Amino acid sequence: MKNSLTALREVSKLQQQQLQTLTKANNLTISEWQLLLSIANGFDKQESLSHEMDLDTSTLSRQLKKLVEKEMIHKKAIGKDKRQLIYTVSQLGNDSIVDIDNNYVKLKTRIFEQWSEEEKNMLKILLNRLGNSMKKVNK
Repeated sequence: MKNSLTALREVSKLQQQQLQTLTKANNLTISEWQLLLSIANGFDKQESLSHEMDLDTSTLSRQLKKLVEKEMIHKKAIGKDKRQLIYTVSQLGNDSIVDIDNNYVKLKTRIFEQWSEEEKNMLKILLNRLGNSMKKVNK
């Protein structure tokens, strides 16, 4: 049997691959999807997005530019000097969010279909405990 951290790393890789498949079907990367979700959740300016996503300005700008090019979001200049931009999710972006979310729910259902509620709850408890332990080690 693998040790816990090795198993966790392998599960993380599998989840990453599955998320890539879901997002790629909508012409998005995982990072672009997460950014799209943040915009949909009301973080509509670069400053708030940078803080929410924990990204530096140049990385965020590149990702926003890609989402505009893919027509997933719209940008609008505001303010007296028109230098501040506000971002909104386009219809294509909304459709992509809904599609990925629906497929993600199906994926979770398939993964945990043989698990009891007690087992799922125990996994949540243990993962939260592991996360808290790892945070303490990093301090």
